[in-house]
Amino acid sequence: MTKIDELIQELCPDGVETFPLEECCNILDKKRKPVTKNSREKGEYPYYGANGVQDYVSDYIFNGKFVLVGEDGSVITKSGTPVVTWAEGKIWVNNHAHILKGKAGFNEDSLYLFLANTNMAPIVTGAAQPKINQANLKNFPITTPDSETMLKFNNIIQPFFDQRLTNESEIKKLEALQSLLLTRLVD
Repeated sequence: MTKIDELIQELCPDGVETFPLEECCNILDKKRKPVTKNSREKGEYPYYGANGVQDYVSDYIFNGKFVLVGEDGSVITKSGTPVVTWAEGKIWVNNHAHILKGKAGFNEDSLYLFLANTNMAPIVTGAAQPKINQANLKNFPITTPDSETMLKFNNIIQPFFDQRLTNESEIKKLEALQSLLLTRLVD
């Protein structure tokens, strides 16, 4: 039993159930499109791989909020949790990351937190290159609270994720301003 499972059972002793992960999210892997580095056209849209943004490309295949879980390569941390990336907006995802969209009371924020705090080392396969295959991911057991508690949890965490987005947007604006100012200082 993971730490998050223990916490859920402690906080919700009468309202926890365990489901396969696929009942808590849609896995959109069939929509992924790998593109070789040589055939990628540079652009403004993030191109995600197993452990985050790999490049920026001129087109996108997803638009919205998503949780990305590394499929192969660097897929697990030293503590056994999966490499999880939170992505929003217009993005391209290659075939080295699973694309998840929350459902059944899970939004992307709660899904991200549950996965980022769950030991998934037992489902990693591959000796030379670690891999979390889709079948193992779909069937991974997730302990969830009752729907009322899940809704309360989502409402509690939402402001934190909203603030994170605001901070990231502000950082991008400041980086652009910094670049502009440095260019003017050099000229």
